[in-house]
Amino acid sequence: MATYTKVKLSESTTGRMIKVAQTATAGTLIHATGTSSTIIDEVWLYAVNSDTTARKLTIEFGGVSAPDDLIELTIAAESGLVLVVPGLMLTGTGSAAVNVRAFAATANVISIAGYVNRITP
Repeated sequence: MATYTKVKLSESTTGRMIKVAQTATAGTLIHATGTSSTIIDEVWLYAVNSDTTARKLTIEFGGVSAPDDLIELTIAAESGLVLVVPGLMLTGTGSAAVNVRAFAATANVISIAGYVNRITP
């Protein structure tokens, strides 16, 4: 039977939001899986836009290749906790971690919060 463990994003300090500082690929690192190809990370991400203008956010989910790895959306001005990754799953390659990164049209106005359900067989 699989075991589920809720964990913070790997790049979050004490569970706090991660500020998206990058404005182009490769984006700000949000989460890195473990190296195992059998342990699944179910990733849940929410975005907050503190700016007075709507801003485009790009999530690089598992890689940086367009369009296969990119999730693009516009986050409304002064809005928060907008679901941007709804429990999508990633695993390591067996020898390396797989990353989730983000970049935005403007630096330091969008922050990412979330968690991972780590599923161990």
